[in-house]
Amino acid sequence: MTTYHISTVGCQMNKADSERLASGFEQLGLSESDDLRTADVVVLNTCVVRQSAEDTATGVLGVLKKCKEADPKRRIAVMGCMVGPKTDELSRRFPQVDAWARPQQFGPILEMAGEVVGIDPDGCVQELLPADPKVATFIPIIHGCDKFCSFCIIPYRRGREVSRPLDQLVRETEMLVSRGVREVTLLGQNVDSYGHDLDPATDLADLLYAVNEVDGLERIRFLTSHPSDMSEKIIRAVGELPKVCENINLPFQAGDDAVLARMRRGYTRSEYLNKIEQVRSIIPNVALVTDVIVGFSGETEAQFAQTLDILREVRFDKVHSAAYSVRPGTIAARQHPDTVPVEEKKRRLAELNVLQEQICAEINAGLDGEEFGVLIDGHSKGKLQGRTRTDKLVHIDRSEAFETRIGGFANVRIIETSPWSLRGEVTAAEMPAAGDRLRVYSA
Repeated sequence: MTTYHISTVGCQMNKADSERLASGFEQLGLSESDDLRTADVVVLNTCVVRQSAEDTATGVLGVLKKCKEADPKRRIAVMGCMVGPKTDELSRRFPQVDAWARPQQFGPILEMAGEVVGIDPDGCVQELLPADPKVATFIPIIHGCDKFCSFCIIPYRRGREVSRPLDQLVRETEMLVSRGVREVTLLGQNVDSYGHDLDPATDLADLLYAVNEVDGLERIRFLTSHPSDMSEKIIRAVGELPKVCENINLPFQAGDDAVLARMRRGYTRSEYLNKIEQVRSIIPNVALVTDVIVGFSGETEAQFAQTLDILREVRFDKVHSAAYSVRPGTIAARQHPDTVPVEEKKRRLAELNVLQEQICAEINAGLDGEEFGVLIDGHSKGKLQGRTRTDKLVHIDRSEAFETRIGGFANVRIIETSPWSLRGEVTAAEMPAAGDRLRVYSA
């Protein structure tokens, strides 16, 4: 049996791409292997948003070079944001790679795999949807990005924004639900920009209303948003639609207006805070998530302090933080010298993370004794785990009184909290027959 292995680095969009490529491999008759060192076909799905992610990809390619030398018949492919329009330099650096593919361009890799098994992909590969998806899965709705933030390489690698037709996305959701999915996350580099390029023009709110009508679907999430494109219409859709979760990822990246201008973010500090106020006025119980970069070109200590002040004022439920690393080819790399020393970036990142850990601990401590509906989506260290509508990770103590399993919903009372997760015990569970609609418990 010919085997494949996909190693994925990076964002949820990469994870979705890997799941869909795996579907194509399985339609070609390949079986999955958990060992990249022995698989017949190996794909590395890459991210280069930060230097650390690129270093990870380079390290894996070093391992694969040795594997290729040991077995020249093994086929290796690289996809994702490491791959730009031209691959001559990449091919020179990594001669062990047989195929290169930009994000969402699965053709070259499927053709390579088809050659291995002697099958033409055009004749047997249908829609690239997981045959056995996870209970909570991803649906890419818009590819690319038109924002061109000065620090970001994504527009140069994923291209300009292209939205997928609304009716196609609804049909895809219906197919996934028929295969056991209960929660979908609608994905885009700038998900709030969805639909502006369609004819007739539509928007994310229209899509949310349409997907909300899919029978059997229980929860809808979306990410990542941009403050300039999150309209009141979108916010009200989140507040009104019963299946859309009260969880919004709204990056602010930096707390100082001068830094935001150098980043080309397109909004000011006050405009961002006004957007947060609008979100909370329409969705009072919303959980807010954000992204922050520390040590961007020219950032002073006083400007960094402005970022910490936003964390204290907003009190996000989660913060994805990173120290700035120069991405060759970006506007910042050309126009803004990287003046903040590495050790200073590390210090600022550590200070920010300590503050956010304290905030998370305080927010989660307030949930002790509360009861939430949890979609059970996996297990860890002998415990089932799942997430609330506000995306709180809950580790669940097993209970003999209630049958619980992955894919089911349960009411869970929180009995222990930490900054990053909760622990709870089941107070009620509903395990309907296959195909029955699951009831959503309290938020």
